[in-house]
Amino acid sequence: MKSPIVIIVSFFMFMHSSIVFANGAGVGIVIEMLQWETANKLLPKYSKFTVMDVETGNKFQVQRRAGSNHADVQPLTNIDTKIMKDIYDGKWSWKRRAIIVIHEDRWIAASMHGMPHGAGALKNNFPGHFCIHFYGSTTHRTNFMDLSHKLMILKAAGNLEAYVANADPYEMISAYIAGLKQQDSLIISAISLQDIKWNKYLQRIENIRLTRMSVLPVEDLEGELSLEVPVEVEMQIKNSGKKYFKGTMSIVRFSAIDAWKIDSIEFLKDSKLYLD
Repeated sequence: MKSPIVIIVSFFMFMHSSIVFANGAGVGIVIEMLQWETANKLLPKYSKFTVMDVETGNKFQVQRRAGSNHADVQPLTNIDTKIMKDIYDGKWSWKRRAIIVIHEDRWIAASMHGMPHGAGALKNNFPGHFCIHFYGSTTHRTNFMDLSHKLMILKAAGNLEAYVANADPYEMISAYIAGLKQQDSLIISAISLQDIKWNKYLQRIENIRLTRMSVLPVEDLEGELSLEVPVEVEMQIKNSGKKYFKGTMSIVRFSAIDAWKIDSIEFLKDSKLYLD
């Protein structure tokens, strides 16, 4: 049974860190959003540290074994592997999750996926290694941050709302689809115009990706309060197979200084996902 992180009661946001206060203790813990170059030096090959899952509060120990663009790590023991698998509801997954890396007295915002792959060297019942990303780290295939990892790092650092407040409409649409893909209701809710109970939708959407989006120069949007953005979306729906949506997504804001929000009801209805 998942339990919430009871020590976290409030966030005070800064550009690269946030402060978390222990419940009733008045003790501040700084969560840092370190650049990959700094995290790479702080956590060299063979270093050991603690991973804490933001959603459940569960912790397990890992060792970094390799990785140049991000950290390739392995759970230390069989027990650590079991804790990690429990975080993913007993099934290994490529889904990203917001985590805190705890090393000595430092808490660092990061993101992990939950799929063993490649080589493993420890006796830990874990068939390979998994990846941990820090702000600015990249995948093996690209020179850019994976958007889903980026959003999870921002979530872990307490900086997701600040990102949403300053993102352009196209960044918001990409982040919205990424939130659906990662089945993360916090990310989607931060972008959605309406307050929706997302669990029933996330249980149906097994996978989703944005295959096309028509983009105008951002400077042409100055002063605009609403926008219809042509998109094409591919979805894998539970018990229904692959579906496609080709249409527009409505995105609005209430003033030129407000954050853009996506009309979720319209998107869900137009894509035939809406549930009464």
